[in-house]
Amino acid sequence: MTGRKRWSTDEILDAALTLLRTSHTESFSVRRLAVTLDTDSSSLYRHFRNKTELLRAIADRVLFEALDGHHSDGDWQQRITALGLRLRDAFSDQPQLAAIWGRYGSGGSGSRLIMEEILQALKSSGLPDDLVPVRYHRIVVLLAALITAEGAVATLTPAEHEQSMEQFRVAVFGADAESFPTLFRFARDVRPLAADRRAAFEDILAAQLAAIAAEVPGSPEPPRNRRARVHGARQA
Repeated sequence: MTGRKRWSTDEILDAALTLLRTSHTESFSVRRLAVTLDTDSSSLYRHFRNKTELLRAIADRVLFEALDGHHSDGDWQQRITALGLRLRDAFSDQPQLAAIWGRYGSGGSGSRLIMEEILQALKSSGLPDDLVPVRYHRIVVLLAALITAEGAVATLTPAEHEQSMEQFRVAVFGADAESFPTLFRFARDVRPLAADRRAAFEDILAAQLAAIAAEVPGSPEPPRNRRARVHGARQA
């Protein structure tokens, strides 16, 4: 009698990625993956100690593949922006996996490559060494939050999306002028959460990088700070 096939770690991850692309993350399980591979759960636990470890490896695979062919070109801000957009695009193709990265993180080769690229870029900016890890953390938290939120929106079913839009319309256009005067004033221009997400992503990341640039010794003082300083001097 022929025994069951012995699957490699990469083959298990490939099958898990395929399963996650076609189902909700909540319904994913090691047992279901084992059925897909025509094996038993115990054979998968030889590669991954538990479901969490497997999910972290899946997230790391996405990070690793996102950097395939990536080149560290441009100045430090361009490097971080390019990396952020690559990660966004990678999880846009697999939105179910964005929540996994946001929840479980990753500690493999893909994660190390992301860390190295961001830390190198920040170091090359001229930022003091003691601020590099702090600003690295802020950037990663920001990227994970934006990508996870976008993934959540992208996984809505058509019915859920329409329900969300209807709730938005009720909240915005149903607001009366007396109780919500500002919302009433801008109702026709307020956009739903799902609109222009790429532009919002780029704007928010650019604002974070601009704040970091202002901390680099010798950098020009931001116009807003200059105006505030001049205004304060005049008052004095």
